[in-house]
Amino acid sequence: MTFAVIADIHGNADALAAVLEDMQGFGVTQAVNLGDHFSGPLDAAGTAELLMARDFVSIRGNHDRWLLEQDPADMGPSDLAAFRQLPPEALDWLRALPATRRPFEGVFMCHGTPTSDLAYWLERLDAQGQPRAATLAEVEQEAGLVTEGLILCAHTHIPRIVRLGDGRVVLNPGSVGCPAYDDDHPVFHVMQTGTPNASYALVDRAAAGWQVSFRSVPYDAGRMVRMAEEAGRPDWARAVGTGWLT
Repeated sequence: MTFAVIADIHGNADALAAVLEDMQGFGVTQAVNLGDHFSGPLDAAGTAELLMARDFVSIRGNHDRWLLEQDPADMGPSDLAAFRQLPPEALDWLRALPATRRPFEGVFMCHGTPTSDLAYWLERLDAQGQPRAATLAEVEQEAGLVTEGLILCAHTHIPRIVRLGDGRVVLNPGSVGCPAYDDDHPVFHVMQTGTPNASYALVDRAAAGWQVSFRSVPYDAGRMVRMAEEAGRPDWARAVGTGWLT
């Protein structure tokens, strides 16, 4: 059984449509969705329409949680832009999502780490906010009591796979719709992939272990760039259009 792993769409409906079309080309209809679906100055409503029409196993991310927990007056601009677009049924759909799930035998899914939707797992930041790959010991420490052989995470938007010493695999498929961003938690930093392509992964259980294919899907980001510009977000326009912030 081959299934897709998608994450961090962030309201980029056109990137999501490109991923769905790419999946169709491989005959893949099943996907698991690791959260942060809507937040961003893009097309949250269109993203909700695409996702809610499909029966993907989904969990919530930190931005999904903030859309539900925060008063709109307290929301950041990306969350607020999405909140203003979303119909009540989309928020109800988010409310029904858990923080973690086990979608198939031997598979565990979370947004950040098994215990936090804010913590980075496969990356770390130094005191100056420079990102680096997490060491094997750091990755294994976060794995804790998760016994599944395939552990899926997201949140950093960086595609990466790490095999633990006992053979378990931790996979981040990258971001479908937001290839670069900045954040001030826990210190100001920038994460960027350097490509505007939509990222996701195809996964299959092979005799020798989990077989993973990273997909980097080109698409026309022009409409999303214009939406970000019209929303007064040149940072998002640059990120979506180029994959870079700096």
